[in-house]
Amino acid sequence: MNALVALCHFCELHGPRTLFCTEALHPPSPSPSQAGAQIPGGDRDRDGDREGEGLTMRANSSATQRAEMCDGCRSLPATHPGFVSIDDETGIRFLSHQHPRQPQLFSVVRQACVRSLSCEVCPGREGPIFFGDEQHGFVFSHTFFIKDSLARGFQRWYSIVLVAMDRIYLINSWPFLLRHLKLTIQSLQSTALKVFDCEQGVCPQRSVRMNSVFSPAVFPHQRSGNAARSLTSLTQHPNLWASLHSSFSWLLKACGSRLTEKLLEGAPTEDTLVLIERQTEQEEELSCWEGAEGGASRAQRHQSESDMGHSFLCDDAKLDGLPGPKFRSLRHLRQVLGAAEFRQLVWHVLMGNQVIWRGAEPGLIRSAFTVLKSLLPVGCVRSVPYSSQYEEAYKCNFLGLSPDVPIPAHVSSSEFSVLVDVTSERGCHLSAVGEDGLSSVYKFTISSANTQPTDRGPTLLNKLEVALSNENLSVEVVSHCLLCLKEEWMNKVKVLFKFSKVDGRGREDTQKVLAVLGATGPGEEDNVRLLKFWMTGLSKTYKSHLMTAVRGGERSPSQ
Repeated sequence: MNALVALCHFCELHGPRTLFCTEALHPPSPSPSQAGAQIPGGDRDRDGDREGEGLTMRANSSATQRAEMCDGCRSLPATHPGFVSIDDETGIRFLSHQHPRQPQLFSVVRQACVRSLSCEVCPGREGPIFFGDEQHGFVFSHTFFIKDSLARGFQRWYSIVLVAMDRIYLINSWPFLLRHLKLTIQSLQSTALKVFDCEQGVCPQRSVRMNSVFSPAVFPHQRSGNAARSLTSLTQHPNLWASLHSSFSWLLKACGSRLTEKLLEGAPTEDTLVLIERQTEQEEELSCWEGAEGGASRAQRHQSESDMGHSFLCDDAKLDGLPGPKFRSLRHLRQVLGAAEFRQLVWHVLMGNQVIWRGAEPGLIRSAFTVLKSLLPVGCVRSVPYSSQYEEAYKCNFLGLSPDVPIPAHVSSSEFSVLVDVTSERGCHLSAVGEDGLSSVYKFTISSANTQPTDRGPTLLNKLEVALSNENLSVEVVSHCLLCLKEEWMNKVKVLFKFSKVDGRGREDTQKVLAVLGATGPGEEDNVRLLKFWMTGLSKTYKSHLMTAVRGGERSPSQ
């Protein structure tokens, strides 16, 4: 990540000061003439290095010149060379000093330090805030207090600032930065609190100050003796700066790798937006385990994010991973079930009713859900692939059950659910069953209390059946046809949502819009049910954008 992290302190003698700074140095790109040459430092000596999470930490060989300052303004001793961490995967070096090495960065960090500890503070003086501009960079700052028994008010003021030139990237990283900086800050505060309590137990400073004689003449000398306490003294942490270097280096590395740019052809679809939102929510949940589980947690998070990105895709690679016999496509499912039964099942799926499959083959049921989920927007899918107990419809609209699980009476008598019982003949060797022989080995019994005819609509189902029944169209072509139909009806859903939910139009006006959208006529009731169900699949981003635009339009005339 092209950013810089700094720990700042408000010294009672010298004002805002930068205590510790970590910056990332990217390796130079080799010129065409040097393409085959060895990159300098490729065979660097690693003796004495400390390995940790792909980073190699070692002392920096070049010492920096430091001006005279008090202990409270100094982090590393004047003779300390600093720290360097090397990312073995990318070659990026993370350098930590008291100040940045480049004069331009020194000025930027100095200004961020002053502003974070003076004018740019949140209410209560503790917490995160964002400020900056294009010229001096943008800053994410988190101010906090550290307990000190000798300080004025028994506490000292610090801040951690992250400076970057990319405003959008920094804002999008706000939840991640806030979560992990809080962990660092809480660790510092808890360590300093233990030292504070110990010192107060030995010599309570409050009673000492109340009993001491106050004199304006000697007050500055009294204050100067207490102002020069370093953070190392406040926390009694022997490896404080090495620990902060590791924390800041990991923060820059992790924050730079968690968000990547992707080239999109046109605006992102609703499915893409919903997947991004779910990935963000899952990342926030899993990150809570990182502190306790370390690298294993991060590995699980990486795998979970990868799996989630493909959880709604109906592709051959996903189906190949399922054990036993399986459905390959919607056309295959239609051939096995029969045209009438397939239409009845898909009708329930599109209407948002709960679809229950019960049988002894989890792989077969999962494959059925995989192909059926492709009929719906991602936001409308709530799936429990296989369970040993019944789950209510508000939890899932796709439910797989083992054969011995009873269906509650209120579900079996409801018109808003459909049950598919999968049974097999005795003595059959299921491992030898081919995909074309599913109907000869398994018996699929579809039952539902719904009495509404399913042969009229919705329009999307009618068009899909035309494509599936046309043997001249390959499975890939049918998949693209379904994708186009879903996008067409999602656009209609957006129009109806804006017209009825956001603008609050009446029933008569809504009926006119349905006519314009082509949702009236034969199968009108099914079309309306489909549109209303698919509204639940709209992304939070789209809904928020609409509401913001409406509020802005309402304010503009008065302005």
